Amino acid sequence: MAEMKTFKGGIHPPYNKELASGKAIKRGPVPKEVAIPLQQHIGAPCEALVKAGDRVEVGQKIGETGAFVSAPVHASVSGTVKDVSKVTNFTGASVMSVIITADANQPEFVKKTDKDLDALTAEEIREIAKEAGLVGMGGAAFPTHVKLSPPKESPVDTVVINGCECEPFLTCDHRQMLERTNDMIAGAKLLQRAVGANRVIIGVEANKMDAVDALRSGIGSDKDVSVEVLEVKYPEGAEKMLIFALTGRRVPPGKLPSEVGCLVQNVGTAIALYEAAAWGKPLYERVLTVTGPGIREPGNLIAAIGTPISQLIDFCGGTVGNPAKLIIGGPMTGWAQSEESANVVKGTSGIVMLTSDVVEAAEESDCVRCGKCLDACPMFLSPNFIVQATRRGQWDEAEEWGALDCFECGCCTFECPALIPHVQYTRTAKAKIAALRKK
Repeated sequence: MAEMKTFKGGIHPPYNKELASGKAIKRGPVPKEVAIPLQQHIGAPCEALVKAGDRVEVGQKIGETGAFVSAPVHASVSGTVKDVSKVTNFTGASVMSVIITADANQPEFVKKTDKDLDALTAEEIREIAKEAGLVGMGGAAFPTHVKLSPPKESPVDTVVINGCECEPFLTCDHRQMLERTNDMIAGAKLLQRAVGANRVIIGVEANKMDAVDALRSGIGSDKDVSVEVLEVKYPEGAEKMLIFALTGRRVPPGKLPSEVGCLVQNVGTAIALYEAAAWGKPLYERVLTVTGPGIREPGNLIAAIGTPISQLIDFCGGTVGNPAKLIIGGPMTGWAQSEESANVVKGTSGIVMLTSDVVEAAEESDCVRCGKCLDACPMFLSPNFIVQATRRGQWDEAEEWGALDCFECGCCTFECPALIPHVQYTRTAKAKIAALRKK
């Protein structure tokens, strides 16, 4: 067998995908109340279009802004607006949100099936993505219509669909590639037309060969679309790593993929674009994985945006064993939670409950200068020096060592024998550098 494509660096954590990879997607519970943040994307926050007491219907736009880098938000349930106020989100930030009390009986979304997708222009596709509130659904939540508007001096020739799902435990993208194969391919073709690209490459890790087979069957004789099998390694699905593995192109530090002629989108985003274009459906719900050794019945669910994660955990049979750590997202890049009060947002790919037997409780110690963090870093940074600069409050030095180029994959933290939380230090450095720049 030919050597599989990959990148230099990275790690091989226990993947633990067998807990949910065989579980077909099913619809989650109808929440009694949702809290929908007016900012769940990179860019400007939305302003509420509704107020307490207003009646809203599922799919109705409830927040938007005139800023280009933003994405409108929509009601995920039919019901009555209870309040528009600040709610603490999964990061611990207090975000203005629309709180809706849901009707007991929720209507099914009525698909508009009269659209001729082949007749849509690039500008129309971008406008559809914007109006539907589409964002990157792998976690970063960058507004899709902005990605589909690359600078004229940086034309895109290659659309890359990230089907790696390299985060341990998570399987929602895998299930969607199996269960929504044709819709995903159709969404990828819309992305291709929106940026005028010559080709689409779908990158899938070798631990999902059933998805590779399904996609190749769905593509048929379409010469513009190909599926490439990638080595099972974390973070294979990181944007810059994926571009290099599939095309051999390197995105320079501080630059965007369009600089090397590429556009990268997540599996879920491609499907959401298809739904918006073909059915007129905004992004008000998403597929996510509820899993981990602390979940009684792990699975892949369709969840309304704004659903309390506690309801999804209960829907999956509640907790089991000795739950010790709750994470929103994957265990490598996700956010640890002190309680189950957070709500699902557009970028929520998973809810992971770890038990005490798999969580290391030891405290960090001094760096032993082993160099493992340097070997693991896929960005060729020096995580140990970023940590040292951050501890000293030397923000210029932290920036010089590449703090802003780090995309917080967590490889350094995973490999560190001293249990130093490199990512936390880097996030602190980034926040301080950003604050100083604002001044």
